[in-house]
Amino acid sequence: MISQTAEYALRAVLHLAQHADDIPVSVDAVAEALEIPRNYLSKILHTLAKSGVLTSHRGPRGGFNLSVPSAELCLLDVINPFDRVSERRLCLLGRKECSDATPCPAHHRWRAVSDQVSDFFSDTTIEQFLAEGMGKEAN
Repeated sequence: MISQTAEYALRAVLHLAQHADDIPVSVDAVAEALEIPRNYLSKILHTLAKSGVLTSHRGPRGGFNLSVPSAELCLLDVINPFDRVSERRLCLLGRKECSDATPCPAHHRWRAVSDQVSDFFSDTTIEQFLAEGMGKEAN
């Protein structure tokens, strides 16, 4: 459903939300805890910082923390820098021209599923994931 990069981004943000205090968490600590290659994770975290999801702190005690409270941070904000799940109506069959006026064979059924997926990512917050225990796998 989402790319490995977006999955790593989501897992990292969940980890940072679980350790939400004023002390930034280092890339090394997140990479070790989540068993994600450090350099790959570093690029992901910097992309999230550029998009406003995270705040980056330089220096020997530097690292990352959330820029937005977890109750206000939806999954779409975390995933969109990597995967455009919010772009509804992408043709399941890869057609350039696929709409209600010129549908592919899967268009009408896929549109309903696509809308549900998009709504899930935009309506679910990081805090909800953590409250429901979904973030435990992110450790």
